[in-house]
Amino acid sequence: MFTKLPDYTALIDQPWGAFEPYFSELLAAELTAENVEAWLTQWTQLSDVVMEIGARLNITVSRNTADAEAERRYHQYVGEVSPHARKAANALKEKFLASGLEPAGFEIPLRNMRADAAIFRVENLPLQVEEEKLRTQYDKTSGVQTFLWEGVETTIAGLAKLLQNPDRSAREGAWRAAHQRILADRETLNTLWKQFLALRRQMAANAGFANYRDYAWQTRYRFDYAPDDCLTFHDAIEKTFVPAAKILRERQAKHLKIGTTRPWDLVVDPYTDQALVPFRSEEEFIQRTQQIFDQLDPTLAHYFRDMREHDMLDLLSRPNKRQGGYCSTLPASQRPFIFMNAVGVNDNVRTLIHEAGHAFHAFEKFALPYGQQRMNTAEFNEVASMAMELLTFPYWERDKGGYYTQAEAARAKIDHLEKIITFMPYMAVVDAFQHWVYTHEDEAADPAACDATWGALWDRFMGAEDWSGLEDFKVTGWHRKLHIFTYPFYYVEYGMAQIGAIQIYANMLQNQPAALNAYKHALALGGTAALPELYAAAGARFAFTPDTVGAAADLLMREIDQLEAML
Repeated sequence: MFTKLPDYTALIDQPWGAFEPYFSELLAAELTAENVEAWLTQWTQLSDVVMEIGARLNITVSRNTADAEAERRYHQYVGEVSPHARKAANALKEKFLASGLEPAGFEIPLRNMRADAAIFRVENLPLQVEEEKLRTQYDKTSGVQTFLWEGVETTIAGLAKLLQNPDRSAREGAWRAAHQRILADRETLNTLWKQFLALRRQMAANAGFANYRDYAWQTRYRFDYAPDDCLTFHDAIEKTFVPAAKILRERQAKHLKIGTTRPWDLVVDPYTDQALVPFRSEEEFIQRTQQIFDQLDPTLAHYFRDMREHDMLDLLSRPNKRQGGYCSTLPASQRPFIFMNAVGVNDNVRTLIHEAGHAFHAFEKFALPYGQQRMNTAEFNEVASMAMELLTFPYWERDKGGYYTQAEAARAKIDHLEKIITFMPYMAVVDAFQHWVYTHEDEAADPAACDATWGALWDRFMGAEDWSGLEDFKVTGWHRKLHIFTYPFYYVEYGMAQIGAIQIYANMLQNQPAALNAYKHALALGGTAALPELYAAAGARFAFTPDTVGAAADLLMREIDQLEAML
């Protein structure tokens, strides 16, 4: 019925004219109950091709931020194809909405389409192109940051390994060297920030919103909670997780026989001078992770093996590689790609298993027939990843295929659970900062005001850490959180999802097979259910009140106490 689409490889690096006929054919077609399935299938396949090309070009830039040709190709796509594709996709949404057709499983996708259509503005397309270019500039700025320590050029990601040194003076020296290098880009990042903020203010105004927060709420499909719910969440974290984090910091100081925990004291193992070494090569890292998934579930193990066989993993840190980690979906190929910066520390284990959770979510959703049904918001996407971290806990021991001896595994799990606890106050800082920025946009245009606000929020939620004499490093912490620059308002989702993941972990402790089956069932629903329904399917509640949040904090503290008794 519709023209057969070429493989994505035939369209990569092509101008918009190569894509336009396929969109025009869909727009021109009469849409009826009889042909809606074929029409949606063609739209899905076309969208998959466009998305995969963008994802692959972005991955290439991420793998080498110094590759000028890769950056040119990506910017060509962003500037010449993506805006037209967005405009054409909006026209298809309007056509579909106007048809009045409501296929089965489309209640949530239709809700999202209506939101997209309501806020779409042609004049925002060039602004989105400029925003994407600024993201690349931010990635390049952070990607080239290296520092010299003991004569060795080290990436910022490599600092994590240096901070495991039992020699406190060495940890401090490495921390200061790395953060001095980051601070050297202060003015560059302040300039980028002003440009980001101006673009976002204009996009919100163009769409008829008073501020970017209200605009972002709709672009992120936040229909199941309101801004005030986030503020309630912040308060709940302050009452429950902040005291728990303070206890952990005091324990760390006691174990290390120091007065207070400084920023360079936060990740060193307090139980032994021997740092955890989960792997010594990328191949060993991949193989041990495969063995864990082999133990956990045959379907998930198959997914990870498929990624290995098709070169969908780039795990080790190196110069000019973008910082951070992510899982990118390649929908036309029906495979995900995992990118990260491993340096051989325990936190790398968490990152790979986390991103594998995202990958498993993608694989499960590929079974849904239409792209619109595969779209989840981050509040549940992150449940997929964070719950996977905890679901693999029983297999971290080496005799079960994992990374560690039994005692080492207990230390690794304590480290992981403590990081969840200390992350929650940090998440509140990031989210509260963004609420302030996008409801005080005139003030936020001044980086000095941003510094002051970040510092005040840090003191509110992170006061258990001693930053005396490090004020410049503390107040510029927002520079080091890439989401604030490149993915605005994409952070509270991590906290919400963590509460969901902890509930799944609680279920696992009672009945592991049932918890895993519920988790997989929820992943397979894709975007066909609302957030409360997805959480319920996974065996959790979508709630962020003090009782729910407090129960999560209490469980983690009990688990830490039990693991410590094993040492």
